[in-house]
Amino acid sequence: MSTTPPPQALVSGSQTGELSDHDGALGWLRALGPRGRRAFAGAFGGYALDSYDYFTLPLSMVALAAYFGLDSGQTGLFTTVTLVVSAVGGAVAGVVADRVGRVRALMITVITYAVFTVACGFAPNYETLLVFRALQGLGFGGEWAVGAILVAEYASARHRGRTLGAVQSSWAVGWALAAIVYTLVFSFAGDDLAWRIMFWTGALPALLVIWMRRRVHDAPKAVAVREHSAQKGSFAAIFKPGLLRTTIFAGLLSTGVQGGYYTLATWVPTYLKTDRGLSVVGTGGYLTFLISGAFLGYLTGGYLTDRLGRRRNIWLFALLSAVCILAYANIPQGANTLLLVLGFPLGFCMSAIFSGFGSYLSELYPTAVRGTGQGFTYNTGRAVGAIFPTTVGFLADSWGVGGALVFGAIGYGIAALALLGLPETRGKELA
Repeated sequence: MSTTPPPQALVSGSQTGELSDHDGALGWLRALGPRGRRAFAGAFGGYALDSYDYFTLPLSMVALAAYFGLDSGQTGLFTTVTLVVSAVGGAVAGVVADRVGRVRALMITVITYAVFTVACGFAPNYETLLVFRALQGLGFGGEWAVGAILVAEYASARHRGRTLGAVQSSWAVGWALAAIVYTLVFSFAGDDLAWRIMFWTGALPALLVIWMRRRVHDAPKAVAVREHSAQKGSFAAIFKPGLLRTTIFAGLLSTGVQGGYYTLATWVPTYLKTDRGLSVVGTGGYLTFLISGAFLGYLTGGYLTDRLGRRRNIWLFALLSAVCILAYANIPQGANTLLLVLGFPLGFCMSAIFSGFGSYLSELYPTAVRGTGQGFTYNTGRAVGAIFPTTVGFLADSWGVGGALVFGAIGYGIAALALLGLPETRGKELA
């Protein structure tokens, strides 16, 4: 066994006791370099818009149900259709990203979901809205998986968790923007028009994101692999013996986490208005606590996934998220102050578990099929996890929305079990 010490150039500042440019609170951002920071800005903006366009529906759910005369099962179907179709869009976007590049695939996803979000605002009936929402899901599905890969391939192994956690935090930014617009629009416009305005506003941020992405490029190493590798992105490739186990368990992990998350994201606004009797402004106030917790959860989870490892971080927040759901759904009537306060840890935990996803899934697959692997597993989990919001919708008529929310805790149990079949990847370099 060789006892030769490592070359000095490979010893980091933290190992020698000296501070480098990549240390400190923003060391992860400096480590990206100029091109990597532009990629980060493009992915951050795109995912924030993805979030904004997604939340136009849950926030408008009560008004939509009244306008079209829908029951809870029909409104829950909106979310299920969006997520199921997004699985197709996301999986295909992953293959496209491996074949033509990450940035080109991202441009396609942004344009797709922006166009069909606006179209939703013109829907004359329930069936048409359902179709437009499904088509919006085609673009919605690819945004996170492809954007995460783009940034992961620029990020250093040391900082990848917190870098992708920062990208993930943009979901809370888009959610907060949607909540602000919802409060304003529904305060000044009647419900029958307000829900349409919410969808129409989904087009505006797309212009900014398209402008930003004119200056964003794929990581040079990823381009080299795509141009010279004989292996091309395909679904068959991720089901070969060497990757089959990874694909199965990563899909289960994604199913559990997203089943729990989308249960809450879809039904908490309705729960606050129907079960707790809050006004539009009151609902917006309670969502502020939830979203603030989510934003800090993304950033904290990104840091912890680098410190604790990918698997430990997910295990920790799967447990805490399940506990928070049970507590939140069982707060007695009249204890609305407690409901307000508990929204913060609920948002924190259900978001912190997501922070390790971008780095973890990227590290589980080789460069040539990274887009396909991450796109397929993440979005298959999204599609199967979509069963959870619909189940809550059907149970809500007999259990109440609060009681049915408990069903989301099952998802986090599935995620914890799925980790038993996956390796730890912290510190892995991406070619």
